Amino acid sequence: MFVLPNRDVINQIIAGHYADPFSLLGMHVTESGLQICALLPDAGTVWLVDSKTSKRLVQLNCDDSRGFFSAIVPRRKNLFRYQLDVSWRDHQQILEDPYRFGTLLQEIDSWLLAEGTHLRPYERLGAHPGVLDNVEGVSFAVWAPNAQRVSVVGEFNFWDGRRHPMRLRRENGIWELFLPGVKAGQLYKYEIIDCYGNIQLKADPYAFEAQMRPDTASLITPLPEVVKNTPERQRANDFDRPISIYEVHLGSWRRHTDNNFWLSYQELAEQLIPYVKEMGFTHIELLPINEHPFDGSWGYQPLGLYAPTRRFGTPAEFKAFVAAAHEAGINVILDWVPGHFPSDAHGLANFDGTALYEYADPREGFHQDWNTLIYNYGRHEVRNYLAGNAFYWLERFGIDGLRVDAVASMIYRDYSRAEGEWVPNYYGGKENLEAISFLRYTNQTLGKEWPGAVTLAEESTDYPGVTLPPEANGLGFHYKWNLGWMHDTLDYMKCDPVHRKYHHNLMTFGMLYAYTENFVLPISHDEVVHGKCSVLDRMPGDAWQKFANLRAYYGFMWAHPGKKLLFMGSEFAQGREWNFDSSLDWHLLEGADGWHHGVQRLVRDLNHCYQNQAPLYERDYQPGGFEWLVVDDHDNSVFAFARYDSQGNELIAISNFTPVPRHHYRIGVSRHGEYQEILNTDSHHYHGSNSGNQGRVIAEPINSHGREHSISVMVPPLATVYLLREV
Repeated sequence: MFVLPNRDVINQIIAGHYADPFSLLGMHVTESGLQICALLPDAGTVWLVDSKTSKRLVQLNCDDSRGFFSAIVPRRKNLFRYQLDVSWRDHQQILEDPYRFGTLLQEIDSWLLAEGTHLRPYERLGAHPGVLDNVEGVSFAVWAPNAQRVSVVGEFNFWDGRRHPMRLRRENGIWELFLPGVKAGQLYKYEIIDCYGNIQLKADPYAFEAQMRPDTASLITPLPEVVKNTPERQRANDFDRPISIYEVHLGSWRRHTDNNFWLSYQELAEQLIPYVKEMGFTHIELLPINEHPFDGSWGYQPLGLYAPTRRFGTPAEFKAFVAAAHEAGINVILDWVPGHFPSDAHGLANFDGTALYEYADPREGFHQDWNTLIYNYGRHEVRNYLAGNAFYWLERFGIDGLRVDAVASMIYRDYSRAEGEWVPNYYGGKENLEAISFLRYTNQTLGKEWPGAVTLAEESTDYPGVTLPPEANGLGFHYKWNLGWMHDTLDYMKCDPVHRKYHHNLMTFGMLYAYTENFVLPISHDEVVHGKCSVLDRMPGDAWQKFANLRAYYGFMWAHPGKKLLFMGSEFAQGREWNFDSSLDWHLLEGADGWHHGVQRLVRDLNHCYQNQAPLYERDYQPGGFEWLVVDDHDNSVFAFARYDSQGNELIAISNFTPVPRHHYRIGVSRHGEYQEILNTDSHHYHGSNSGNQGRVIAEPINSHGREHSISVMVPPLATVYLLREV
């Protein structure tokens, strides 16, 4: 039975403090007949209209001058479809009443969302344009279980939280409302009266589009259509395929020369994609493109996790960029940040007055290094929010892989914390068991639901089994960045060549653990900022030696087991550190052919050689794919190893990390035959000294290094050469 509202109830709903608007507003059956109530501030007269006949039935009484109207519908006992004919000061309008529509979330959705196992939470939460009961509008849903009241506000209702309070689904803490007449492209937020009675304006955590800083509203945008997964893209991510990744920050790869402004997604598709293709990279990895408030975070402090940043265009234009990469045969990897989020007031922090998305205890929930908040991975709805986001990028934008940022900060409770500044887990240990469970669940779910997609872990510790499946007690990643190899080899290359013999093991140590994980060898953005110098400037010596060292190092890297990653600018030896706020130094490639052109050509040729020679990639993660030939020549700083494919084809890589040419250097080999010199980083083509082996060497029956056959080679100064055994 419906009870006519008293003055206190009317005051509460007009003040925006009535928590159950559907119990009052809309049409209800009472003993006196059908009761209709509406809240329409600033309205003059309001008539009830029969939607079927378009006839006015009754004029609603203005029970309060602040805009509360009600009436009894005579001679009607059953609920029916109706509209409201509203006269405003300067116009008249036929409105659908949001409070005549039933619940939106289905029972199965409520169950899965509360359980944290909904594969596509983004299909139910957020703002979704559509048709309900033959009426066009937008369905809104947001999780805020501890809020006293939540309203949808936007440019369609004067940002007035009184006008459209939402229905609370008490079984799961989700607030929902269908707003007729609201359209895609309009701005909105949620006005929340939190558990303490404070009013907060929050952006939608599930918004598919958002305003760019400094504005903070969400935009109503249709959910992108599903992108078809293809066997070609799936195959390109396999362990036995060549994977060479070009890591890119879209805001600083290239800019307009006249105003230093960003290129758009469309311009990037027209310029970046062909460049990556020409350079022979197989994959692009994008630094985070989620909407974020602070440019200086490079995207690593995202707030709009479901919204591609508007800095470069619309979500549709970003999707077209990904499609352009696929058309060129290039897979796309996104940097993904499920480890933390900024504390901006419009974001997730204290969303309903409580620590809803983050841990409440700052010893668990606050990142001291980054002044950000840590997700509460033990909460089902938070796990669902994050895991669903991972699948969203794969399914709706066609992303081929996710590089997960700062995994160590997620899985260790004592990460970057002193004694007493962290909370042990249930068993007294330092591992974050909830985060580990979340990563396993996400990796397992993606692997099952989107075949061929991969996840890559930036994990800086020796946590065991990062790339083992969860059923084998692993984290379930496909690949792991080999940060140890990166640090060791760069430390070696920084040494003056005369001192390298004392640090020889830095170049060989990586092979002792090379098969414990599926490794990617990364020269990433983190290595060219914050005073670390560019990769070129880490090299010792004069200009000639710097470039020669760099070329030799790249040759060593591309032959070493493990997939490859190179940050933009390093492919043409940019001299200064990376600056997120300006373009790369493309002027270094202008004018006469020089050292920078040489490095760029080398990286291009390394990539194409890498793709064309199966021994360099096919058995990356199998011990039978690698063999040291010269591992202990400390005095000469020479390294030589062989790579093998599944057919037994052999490629030998020889590196000399001193400026002294090594003439008639003998290396033991496993088989007789001729070896063709297919790449030499000292070639004049790369602006080297052009020393080499005149195209080929022949194995002789001379014992060396414990083998019955050997080759005598000329190893150029500060250079790496590749010799391919001819079959």
